[in-house]
Amino acid sequence: MKLQKLMSHIRSAVDQYNMIEDGDRIAVGLSGGKDSVAMLAALAEMRRFYPKKYELVAITLDYRFHNQDGDFSQLEELCRRLNVKYVVKRTELYNIIFEVRKEKNPCSLCARMRRGLLHDTAKEYGCNKIALGHHLDDAVETFMMNLLNGGTISCFSPITYLSRKDLYSIRPMVLTPEKAVLSAVRNANLPIVKSKCPADGETERERMKNFIWNLERNEGYEHLRDKIIGALQKKDIDGWGVK
Repeated sequence: MKLQKLMSHIRSAVDQYNMIEDGDRIAVGLSGGKDSVAMLAALAEMRRFYPKKYELVAITLDYRFHNQDGDFSQLEELCRRLNVKYVVKRTELYNIIFEVRKEKNPCSLCARMRRGLLHDTAKEYGCNKIALGHHLDDAVETFMMNLLNGGTISCFSPITYLSRKDLYSIRPMVLTPEKAVLSAVRNANLPIVKSKCPADGETERERMKNFIWNLERNEGYEHLRDKIIGALQKKDIDGWGVK
């Protein structure tokens, strides 16, 4: 697998924020999208040479879109090749959110329910950490949405302790540009499972992604994403200061 560039970004973040310790058993939230698939492949490959030894458990939450079990055979095969334990957790997320509650803006509720299920499944399989596939572009988009929509200067944290579950949430790709993730997926020929979510591609995040792209490409704000990440680190906002 040609993952060297991606692993370089991930190792930088893991080292700077002390994300991995000896003996960790890390649950990887494996949605089947490019971000989670690339992160899993890179973390699995890093086990060969990273000085701190850790285990991985890949967890896929099946939303059961249209009340049918999802087909994750490609992800199962990938985990077999990577020598990673694979777990599919069947849920009723689609039914609850889209049919019972008929949410007009489903993403917020879905995110909360998804996190709870992922945390519970991670604990069930003996994990002490959960790795999420948010990359650098996600962090910038979150910062801008919080600023423009909520009037707050904040972002998700590279590493967070979840006291109610006694788990750490880590984001190994927070210093990885999205283009590096795309390149890794293409170069390593990683399988992608297309989301069947009715709200896919119509989210506030997608609109913010296009807004930032326009600022950088058409409005003269070059390297805006790097500048925002630099500001988060310099002011140590939400734990972004380099440890």
